[in-house]
Amino acid sequence: MTQRQPPDPTTPQPWYSGITGYQWLVLAIASLGWIFDVFEGQVFVASMNEAMPSLLPPGTPPESIQLYNNVALGAFLAGGALGGVLFGALGDRIGRARTMVLTILMYSLFTCLTAFAQTWWQVAVLRFLVALGVGGEWAVASAMVAEVFPPRARAWSGAIFHGSSVFGTYLAVAAGTWIVANPALGWRWGFAVGALPALLTIWIRWQLREPETWERDRAQRTAAAGNLPAATKQAGRLRDLFAPTIASRTLLGFSLAVIGLATFWGVHIYGKDFLLHRARTRAELLAGLAAEAPASARQAAWQTHQTSIKRAEMWGMFLTTTGGGLGLLAFGPVCEWLGRRMAFVVFHAGGLVMGLVLFQTHYRYSDAALAGLLVLFGFWTLGMHAGYAIYFPELFPTRLRSLGAGFCFNFARFTTAVMLVVSGWLQQSGVSFETSGTALSFLFLAGAAIAWLGPETKGTTLS
Repeated sequence: MTQRQPPDPTTPQPWYSGITGYQWLVLAIASLGWIFDVFEGQVFVASMNEAMPSLLPPGTPPESIQLYNNVALGAFLAGGALGGVLFGALGDRIGRARTMVLTILMYSLFTCLTAFAQTWWQVAVLRFLVALGVGGEWAVASAMVAEVFPPRARAWSGAIFHGSSVFGTYLAVAAGTWIVANPALGWRWGFAVGALPALLTIWIRWQLREPETWERDRAQRTAAAGNLPAATKQAGRLRDLFAPTIASRTLLGFSLAVIGLATFWGVHIYGKDFLLHRARTRAELLAGLAAEAPASARQAAWQTHQTSIKRAEMWGMFLTTTGGGLGLLAFGPVCEWLGRRMAFVVFHAGGLVMGLVLFQTHYRYSDAALAGLLVLFGFWTLGMHAGYAIYFPELFPTRLRSLGAGFCFNFARFTTAVMLVVSGWLQQSGVSFETSGTALSFLFLAGAAIAWLGPETKGTTLS
């Protein structure tokens, strides 16, 4: 009878070896918060083609409707920017778990209230308030996952955390398909279900404790308050992100996030629209409309085939999201293989190639081939976003980790909010989404260059 030999300590162990049940619990709760976080944002994307026209005067042209949609999206991005800073700072001061509860309650409440909006500007205001909680939740959850998991598992756990976002989009797709598109329910019910994530806060308060890293840092700063430099006495102070030793890292993370969010809203988000436009074109052909038909005639044709057009839009959203989810999960092991910097470079290069291919050649493909291309497009244009949950918390000390990660990822939304309004204005002026998407794809090249200049943080111990 042979005896089992003890493991060789020199043999590399799987990343999940030795991970405790509590660490898995933290990852599960943080991921659920992020899933619902993303749902609250994407449910508007899944329903805006129904919601906004119902809140505007009859006969409003499609180009003007898109402009109002972009204003609402811009308000959401601006709210996320502010929320990432406010709640990020609060997470460094009062703790990750406590702040996570506040953010989830906030985005659940205001998403539900959107169901009662009567005008387009009310939707825009409520989108801003929803985003305050959305931006804050990511900041504290990403910091908590990074602090709870050991260095060898940080890239994998961060990728799983951020990759869970696809389930939030899947929920939005399901809401768009079976609630928004259902004449007996409609878009208002799609927002009403946004109240459900509030139930998660009960589990959070019952199960989660503050990370040991945060507790230890707070105790050390309290005990040595009289001997510490002024810059290290307080946690979550915004101006400390621009101290001489930290400012370059803040600028690096912020710049990467600017590229990521600009390409998400200017490139990746249009993946769902390729099948949508094909379905609308088919509806116009069935109605016998010429290319120069007035907007009212086109809208009437779309209304006749509303169900099939909505399904095509949601199918495109599902395919792009599926590819994006695979990319997010792949980013973790690529980080461990190539390091943080090279992983960003590779994925940005892939995003540029796939953006140019899809926007410039989509008309050449059959529906089946285009569906496969959308999966690849989603993989390369979204995958690097997992790096924000991995890389950003590693750039900052514990007293600034939640604020620093939240500032970098969310404050960049201010720049993309402006970009969305400009993009809507361009499309209203006759510039196609293919032309806009092609031009914005070159931002991936800038992202690769920025990542190349950053520090390598693989294997670092958080302090």
